[in-house]
Amino acid sequence: MTKIHAAGSQLGLKKLPITLSHPDKVFWPDEGYTKLDVANFYQAIFPALAPYVRDRVLSLERCPDGLRGECFFQKEKPKGMPAGTLAKRIPHATGGKSTNYVVGGSLATQLALVNLGCVAVHVMAGRAGSPRKPDWVCFDLDPQSGEFADSARAALYVKEGLDQLKLVSFAKTSGGRGMHVWAPIRPGPDANDVLAFAESFVARVAAAHAKELTVEHSIAARRGRVYLDPFRNGFGQTVVAPYCVRVRPKAPVSAPLAWSEVRPDLVPSDFNLGNFQQRLARTDPWQDFFKNRQSLKQAIGLVENL
Repeated sequence: MTKIHAAGSQLGLKKLPITLSHPDKVFWPDEGYTKLDVANFYQAIFPALAPYVRDRVLSLERCPDGLRGECFFQKEKPKGMPAGTLAKRIPHATGGKSTNYVVGGSLATQLALVNLGCVAVHVMAGRAGSPRKPDWVCFDLDPQSGEFADSARAALYVKEGLDQLKLVSFAKTSGGRGMHVWAPIRPGPDANDVLAFAESFVARVAAAHAKELTVEHSIAARRGRVYLDPFRNGFGQTVVAPYCVRVRPKAPVSAPLAWSEVRPDLVPSDFNLGNFQQRLARTDPWQDFFKNRQSLKQAIGLVENL
């Protein structure tokens, strides 16, 4: 019996609505977590995940052999998805070609993707029907040191800057060494305008904390600092959805956090496939995320004065 089975039984584990192929395939050998464990996890937490994948095109992080196998990203809707799976064809930003993406929002789709070895889904900030109209701004914090503590400190600097712009923000672990800071916004500005705002914002935050933060693309030029990446906001770009499991040691979850939890001593893998259901049963720091949609217009006008 794996850890996730023990956790699931406490919360009333339900029978899966699909048949998994090779359900006992081990994805995390050290913990013993299997493909079935991943499916059970997503079935249990899907009510929390659904608002972030519903009506959004998905980029698929497929790892059919788990942690010790090869992983790859796939944007095109895979063969073998059930009949009736929603999809949306979106032209590339550069024109010409297009991609037929899976559209998320149903548990059946999420579990069918798990069956194909997709452990995490990555989402665009715009809905499938209006992909150029984001309803969040995202900042991806990448510590060159590899230390999560540096990401936590950087996230607090980002929050401080967003507070000055009167933007409510939410933090989550990436599931690795980094952090993501999201600010929900009312759809309206084009993705190019949101990206321009994000670039301007991170440039000013990095300049205010130049010893710790950077916007340098060149890894060599970062000199051990945390890279503030605004480019998840570009049209067609994606970021891992909150509540998703990552194919990394200890099966960490990209975990929504309360700002009071964002501390240098936090260990991201403490939120994992084996225990996250219990945490979610107690608290969900992002439960009011979409209730806090806010206009970006004022912030765009204020950012140059940061």
